[in-house]
Amino acid sequence: MPSQTLKYAYFPGCVAQGACRELYQSTAALTQALGIELIELKKASCCGSGTFKEDSRLLEDTVNARNIALAEELDLPLLTHCSTCQGVIGHVDERLKDFQQTDPGYVEQINGLLKKEGCSPYKGNSEVKHLLWALVTDYGLDAIQERVTRKLSGLKCAAFYGCYLLRGQTTIPYDNPFHPESMENVFRSVGATPVYYRGRTQCCGWPIASYATEQSFQMAGKNIQEAIDAGADCMVTPCPLCHLNLDSRQPEVEKVIERKLGLPVLHLPQLVALALGIPPKQLGLSKHIVSTKPVLEKLGL
Repeated sequence: MPSQTLKYAYFPGCVAQGACRELYQSTAALTQALGIELIELKKASCCGSGTFKEDSRLLEDTVNARNIALAEELDLPLLTHCSTCQGVIGHVDERLKDFQQTDPGYVEQINGLLKKEGCSPYKGNSEVKHLLWALVTDYGLDAIQERVTRKLSGLKCAAFYGCYLLRGQTTIPYDNPFHPESMENVFRSVGATPVYYRGRTQCCGWPIASYATEQSFQMAGKNIQEAIDAGADCMVTPCPLCHLNLDSRQPEVEKVIERKLGLPVLHLPQLVALALGIPPKQLGLSKHIVSTKPVLEKLGL
């Protein structure tokens, strides 16, 4: 285990508190099992999932400067388990830190708006970090491996990184945005076998689902088919929005691509928590649209 208790200002995001409640549930179970302390930012607001900037960059920056400032008040890094939130908030943080040097007037404008609402100013002294990065870089894969009580031997897992985690920010210091390995390394640490396929770094189709539904489902279907054809028992994603298109919409996707799929899609904390011996019920594995029973049966659960 890490030499000291890891503590984060926790930004769960909207989807994990609504349509993907099992992500919220499994993140709590996993972090408690690992001894990671999460202080939830109850006053935080939606990051906008990339849509605010379509109307106003100032709106996106101000809303998320406030979210970051809430973490700064606690003198803690902001932790999220949503790749979309990571990409949006992380990019705002990256941009504003740059503007503190190149355009301080813009940051002052944002802090002026925050002050009017009685909010703390954005200082740029915190960090925005996805749960995946926290597990890999802060807790450590060796430490996770030491905590494994139920090795996921024989389970073939296809990572689905999605767009925002890898390409939402200008730079990410934790992985290669074009040839990532962090998810696969997590799989190995819990005894599972990584499955590689082209779609693992592609878009799930969710961003265009509201206005180009058929094209969105074709994108999702192509990714799922590639994972199945590569021999995957399940797909694992660090993004609840990806999960919505890949799991919740999978029956509709099947109709569009005219092929039966039936590939279980797990949230990252669900997979790791299974290896720590946490019961499937506690992880919300019965709440998925595509049944996770084949995964549990393969693990003898």
